[in-house]
Amino acid sequence: MDWIEALGRGTISFVTETGQASLTLWRSILAAFRPPLGFRNLMKQMEEIGVNSIPVVLITATFTGMVLALQSHTGFRRFNAESLVGTVVALSMTRELGPVLTGLIVSGRAGAAMAAELGTMRVTEQIDALATMAVDPIKYLITPRVLAGMIMLPVLTVFSDIIGIAGGYVISVRLLDANSGIYLRRTTQYLEVNDIMAGLVKAAVFGVLISAISCYKGFNTAGGAQGVGEATTRAVVISMMLILISDYFMTAFFF
Repeated sequence: MDWIEALGRGTISFVTETGQASLTLWRSILAAFRPPLGFRNLMKQMEEIGVNSIPVVLITATFTGMVLALQSHTGFRRFNAESLVGTVVALSMTRELGPVLTGLIVSGRAGAAMAAELGTMRVTEQIDALATMAVDPIKYLITPRVLAGMIMLPVLTVFSDIIGIAGGYVISVRLLDANSGIYLRRTTQYLEVNDIMAGLVKAAVFGVLISAISCYKGFNTAGGAQGVGEATTRAVVISMMLILISDYFMTAFFF
């Protein structure tokens, strides 16, 4: 009967964690509508989550677009359909690869930083000190990070889409001798506004998930330095899993 006990314990733990994280997210959203708004703190988190993530996002998007163009050209050449490489690169980047890869990168960089920072504040009793000074820790610490994640992930995704498509263009036209006019025409012919908007909506959802999970794990850290490390690891792993899981359901809904 040990496996039944383990299953029940795991189910209870999962439901409890999900409920607590959802309540924390809900409280942070409600706190956003209570003055003071704290624009300076929001700008700081937007810089940390968005601006500081630009280099790694651009590098990843560039080589993703290049690899996608190279692989698509190799496969389509068997069917004399090389002219569709631009379409495949554009649709793949805007619909899936742009928002998903950006979300995974930000979860590993900014998400880990958020969990570690809040975890350190928890174990050093800085969060308790905020509450003692009548400062709402959720409004001061979590709300700016959730809003920054929701705002900056779509912005990063736009950069990722543009650079990825440009990388595919460079490989197709400069390396594989594809016709530049045909590539650009095929890229714009089948790419619709709905494809771009769906990717941006995905990115915004990913930003909320990353920020909420990372802040929740860091906010509820216990066990000193070891606890901070465990909370950071769990935050990154759970964020990546939720990105991939939610991506499937949003893709099924949009397309």
